Amino acid sequence: MTNRVLGTLTIGQAPRPDVVPIIERHVPAGTRLIHRGALDGLTRAEITARYAANADEPALITQLQDGSSVNLSRRAMQEAVQQTLALLEDDGCDVILLLCTGTFVGLECRRAWLVEPDHIIPGMVAGLVERRQVGILVPIPGQIVSEAEKWRPLARPPLFAAASPYSAGAAAVLDAGRTLQAKGAEAILLDCIGFTERHRAALAPLGPPIMLSNAIVAKAVAELLDG
Repeated sequence: MTNRVLGTLTIGQAPRPDVVPIIERHVPAGTRLIHRGALDGLTRAEITARYAANADEPALITQLQDGSSVNLSRRAMQEAVQQTLALLEDDGCDVILLLCTGTFVGLECRRAWLVEPDHIIPGMVAGLVERRQVGILVPIPGQIVSEAEKWRPLARPPLFAAASPYSAGAAAVLDAGRTLQAKGAEAILLDCIGFTERHRAALAPLGPPIMLSNAIVAKAVAELLDG
């Protein structure tokens, strides 16, 4: 399939200048990209009023157009994400990539192929590492528990550490990686769409393979678009 239309859906505000270059690097030449965000057009006050996460519920983190980050209620975001999927289908997208590694249940499209990272990454990582020990870097500590179920495909329970791709500097990311390595991690997965090549570079001195979630899904989406 050539000259197809790929839609990206961030749970924040589009476009995502940190993530889009990674996607563009991997998708076939000629692919038309359309970017939408579930929070497009909203002020921070409106976002907080509608979607802020309570302390006792699963939360997701994303970036806004001003570069700041915000924690969102996964439950409250469900409807906004589904509505944005419908808009991207109306835009004529053949494939829609959700730019979030968090889990949503029941998202669907009428016609377009929907690619949800949490459906792809665990199985792919499990196949790559097999019985080796993987360490997973999540953006907020609460996801160590709230997103744990998706890692059932792994042969060994993963190790976890937390560092935000939006507010933590290179030193903090490296410290989190060192923590994972000290616990026995033989490979590290950066489990947030906001982690980019600069975070991989920060962890490179540790030595083990560093896997980027957004690169994994971009390569997978390319297989749907190519041919």
